[in-house]
Amino acid sequence: MRAYLPVFGLLYSATMWGILWYPLRLLEHSGLQGLWATLVVFSAPIAVGIWAALPRARDFLRRPWALTGMAFANGWCNVAFIIAILNGNVLRVTLLFFLSPLWATLIARVFLKESISVRGVRVLMLAMVGAAIMLWDPTLGLPWPQGAADWLAMSAGLSFALSNVFIRATGDVSLPLKTLIAWLGVSVVTALWITASHTPLPEVALETWAGAAALGIIAIMTMTYAVQYGMTQLPVHRAAVILLFELVASAVSSQLLTDEVVLPREWIGGFLIAAGAYLAARSHVESHANEN
Repeated sequence: MRAYLPVFGLLYSATMWGILWYPLRLLEHSGLQGLWATLVVFSAPIAVGIWAALPRARDFLRRPWALTGMAFANGWCNVAFIIAILNGNVLRVTLLFFLSPLWATLIARVFLKESISVRGVRVLMLAMVGAAIMLWDPTLGLPWPQGAADWLAMSAGLSFALSNVFIRATGDVSLPLKTLIAWLGVSVVTALWITASHTPLPEVALETWAGAAALGIIAIMTMTYAVQYGMTQLPVHRAAVILLFELVASAVSSQLLTDEVVLPREWIGGFLIAAGAYLAARSHVESHANEN
């Protein structure tokens, strides 16, 4: 059962990320814009994070540069993706962002010396084909950056891959400390972006601010712990495939919560992604069993 915990953690995180758009959309409709919502949602869990991480604060001295890199990579990933979604074509932004498994695999191969088998390459390609089928729109042209939003989306995907590699490289650092640093990274980058863009403080009801804080404490806290744990336990290329399940969660949630219609090709792509996630998870479980 223990071998399944990292897999469950990543699937939970991917599922939550896939449905997080809905409460964020509700907050935006209430007047709390993307940057301010991001700041509140990721800052709210920090107090709890400090309490949990304080006993292991000295762990930071083990990997100061890797943890700092993780913080800023995670911060840029979240802020850049939100800005790209708000200002660009959602389909192109999502497609460019989900090139991240390719970046993660290459970066892990170069810097972490993680080997990837022929089977692993096949699983990765299966999931990426599923993502391409699910998100492809011939009217949008080739998935190559064509504007600021596109470049932000690609940089968000690259930052996500870097963050995952940093998480893997800091396996000897306590999970509460890494989680706190990830939240701090997003909060700092968001605050800098708000300052640089001169985004005014929105005038919204107290209930809206409280709702954003509750979303951070309940959802972001559990999601971050889950993905940190999963990424620490699994090779980067396997974890990256499992995290693609977010696309499936997004498709299902949009079908249930909006009037949007999920096309047959999107269901086919989602099935391929789910198949890739299953095969990656099974590979991890088999490897764990062989080690024991």
